[in-house]
Amino acid sequence: MRKWVWRTAASAVVASCVLVASGTLAQNYPAKTIRIIIPFAAGGATDVPARLVANKMAEKFGTGIVIDNRPGAGGAIGTATAARADPDGYTILMTATPFVVSPHMYGKLSYDPLKDFVQVAQFGSAPNVLVVHPSLGVKSIKALIALARSQPGKLDWASSGTGGAQHLFGELFMSMAGIDVTHVSYKGSGAANADVLGGQVKIGFPGIAIALPNHNAGRLLAIGVTTAQRSAQMPDVPTIAEAGLPGYDATFWLGLSVPTGTPRSVIDLLHRETTAVLKMPDVVEGFRLSGTDVAPSTPEQFRKFVLAEYEKWGKVIRKVGIKAN
Repeated sequence: MRKWVWRTAASAVVASCVLVASGTLAQNYPAKTIRIIIPFAAGGATDVPARLVANKMAEKFGTGIVIDNRPGAGGAIGTATAARADPDGYTILMTATPFVVSPHMYGKLSYDPLKDFVQVAQFGSAPNVLVVHPSLGVKSIKALIALARSQPGKLDWASSGTGGAQHLFGELFMSMAGIDVTHVSYKGSGAANADVLGGQVKIGFPGIAIALPNHNAGRLLAIGVTTAQRSAQMPDVPTIAEAGLPGYDATFWLGLSVPTGTPRSVIDLLHRETTAVLKMPDVVEGFRLSGTDVAPSTPEQFRKFVLAEYEKWGKVIRKVGIKAN
């Protein structure tokens, strides 16, 4: 009996020490420069919104935040670096859609995205847009599908590279529509967009920042956005689901994650500050200009979403047989 009482008391002391240490860490955090690893190149769709959030958080914290761009292998290089970092809140991973894609494409990685990271907050989401060159002669999703079915293998579509959002969103569309359209993979969105604009390739899935001005100018025709809801920036363009392919939904999302073991008190603090930043009008406008919608969430909501996305894109990749170059 005495032994049980002693163990219970000892456990309570240990638990109290952990809570006190965690609370002290949160009170002192951040006491030094925070590093946010962006596993993609500077200036891209992920980089611009992340820097907006980082700059505002640095102002609120009164300490430095360093952006560390580590591109390569579909985000796997930068993600591996973050996974090896100390779980103390001073290394944060800018997490995006490729976070749940790379594990299905690159075989054995040095990290497990679901075990080695916990989610802090989603902060942004963005649709891609199914566009066609005017010379193709179709003006709707249903017309495009009908044309592709009448000419199997003769049409082509462009993406920014194997395993990227444009590629995955396009493969999901072709698979759900049951059509045979030739994929043309480019090394980057710039080259892909240029050939779709020039009409060398008739179909593309660019981000809204590219699709919107070219649609307005008549150089491309936007016939559907990839997300489940219409975009506030292109309200007259239907979703792909409502325009002829029910159930289609593909979102490019952004958020913050930290290595597993990071104190919950620090995660909660980062979440609160991220949420506060997302309410700032200049941040909302900056997101809009980059083609991204503000999309805050709790750590639990973001975790549930990441798990669902992991399963979803894993199924697509296995079904289509996508492999890394």
